[in-house]
Amino acid sequence: MSDHDKPTRTSPNTPDGAEEPVTTRRGIRSFVLRQGRMTDGQKKAFDRGWSRFGLGREQGVIDPREVFGRDAVLNLEIGFGMGQSLAEMAEAAPEQDFIGVEVHLPGVGSLLKDIEAKGLENVRIYSIDANDVIDLCLPDASLDRVMVFFPDPWPKKKHHKRRLIQPEFIQRIRHKLRVGGVLHLATDWENYAEHMMEVMNEAEGFANAEAPGAFSPRPEHRPMTKFEKRGERLGHGVWDLLFHRTN
Repeated sequence: MSDHDKPTRTSPNTPDGAEEPVTTRRGIRSFVLRQGRMTDGQKKAFDRGWSRFGLGREQGVIDPREVFGRDAVLNLEIGFGMGQSLAEMAEAAPEQDFIGVEVHLPGVGSLLKDIEAKGLENVRIYSIDANDVIDLCLPDASLDRVMVFFPDPWPKKKHHKRRLIQPEFIQRIRHKLRVGGVLHLATDWENYAEHMMEVMNEAEGFANAEAPGAFSPRPEHRPMTKFEKRGERLGHGVWDLLFHRTN
C-alpha cells in the first residue's frame, strides 16, 4: 500500500474527532511529528472546542462563507505552532476570518484555549498535513493572505529538500490566493531566507511587495513572538518576505 492509499490512523494521544497526520500525499514530509501530550487544560479545551472550530478532510472542499457565516477577508496560516500569534491576529481583526493549520495537537489545544479565553468566532483549525488542506479542502482563489511564519529550517544541507518553501508548493499556494492576494513568509534563519527569496524571485505569478530581491519590514499585523523578541535582543535577524499574486 502506498503512502497515498494508507488510511488515517488514530493513536492513544489523539483526542476523539482529530485526525492523526501520519502521511503526506506528496512524498517528502516537511515536518517531524513530535506529537507529545496535551496538558489537561489543552485537552479540555480541545474536547470543548474541536467540534465547533475544527475542520477535516472528510468535509472536502469548503465554502468559507458557509464555514464562517459571512463573506470576509480570509487568511490562512500554515504551521501556527502554539497558536498565540494566530489568536492575536484574529483578535486584532475581528472583521477578518482565519484558518490555521497545525499537525501538533498540543498546539491545537493551546489555540483552542486562546479562542475560548478571547471569545473568538473568526478562527477555524485543520490538524492535518498542509498539503492536504491545499489540495483537498480549499477552493481556488479563495484566500486573501497566506502566512508561513518560522517553518522548520532544516539547516543541514542534506535536508534542504524537506523545506516547505519549494517552487512546486508555492505554485499550489498561488492557485488558492486570489489575484492581488499576499503570500507572507518569515524566518529567522538567514540561509533559509535566501532560499525563500530565490524561490519567490523565480516564482511565476508573484511580485515582490518591495523592490525586486528585497526583504520587507515586519508588518504590524504579524505579532512578534517571545522567541523573536529574545532573538532580537541577542542580535539575531528575522527576514520577512511579502509577495502579491499577479495572475
